[in-house]
Amino acid sequence: MSRVAYVNGRYIAHSAATVSVEDRGFQFADGVYEVVAIDRGHFVDELPHLDRWDRSLAALRLQPAMPRNALRQIMREMLRRNRVREGILYMQLTRGAARRDAPFPRRSQPTLVMTCRRQSLPGPVQVEAGVAVLSVPEIRWQRCDVKSVALLPNVLAKQRAREQGAYEAWFTRQSDGVVTEGGSTNAFIVTGDGALVTHPATNAILGGITRDRVISLAKAAGMTVHERPFTLDEAKAAREAFMTSTTTGVYPIVRIDDATVANGKPGSVALDLNARYRIHSAAGATLG
Repeated sequence: MSRVAYVNGRYIAHSAATVSVEDRGFQFADGVYEVVAIDRGHFVDELPHLDRWDRSLAALRLQPAMPRNALRQIMREMLRRNRVREGILYMQLTRGAARRDAPFPRRSQPTLVMTCRRQSLPGPVQVEAGVAVLSVPEIRWQRCDVKSVALLPNVLAKQRAREQGAYEAWFTRQSDGVVTEGGSTNAFIVTGDGALVTHPATNAILGGITRDRVISLAKAAGMTVHERPFTLDEAKAAREAFMTSTTTGVYPIVRIDDATVANGKPGSVALDLNARYRIHSAAGATLG
């Protein structure tokens, strides 16, 4: 079946979907995006994703293309037309097309695009093997909490990681060695006494919806969670490490740069949280 995209009020074949060459998303990265997981035909944590969408729009002074209820109807129509049971829905809004000039145009209509595709979380074999991450210098702007389409530093970091045989890159501040987050994931470690540690949700990171969900699942299971900065050296000496995101769920990390994490195998905490997150995802529960 051919994929269907949504572009500014029209459902169209994915291969035929286009936007203006003068769209400010294309020319200035003047836009935001959101990715929502689909599990068994339902959206996972839909409302928190839409809350973050609204926060990102407000941060860039972008006007919503439509009320939330209308947006949610289009999301469901995209799900229906693409017949996706397990995958992701991607949506992006830009300031629209206008003559190329940096200040906001006086008049422009926002460009709203949605796509939907099949995609699975890492399977049991992948999770039980774990992955490697590569530390890279933190070179991004100071509003990483905005889910902006300006992702070139992330692209370069993830490409560097791939070339070094790693799955993900961890942005690390050169001034103090603090790990902020991954190129498209949030970073966690587990201390010797079993406590989870992850960078607080400040402007230095994108507050992940899966990150928040995993924290709530961990606390509900009686685990201790510390939202504080941790250093690269602390991570290399940790009992466990893992990453979270919409597209990875909870993914154990077994190597950081050239250092093996603990015994080089996924730890019990990460595997337990992975299982808990899978149950939550399948149940279709939402926050808010």
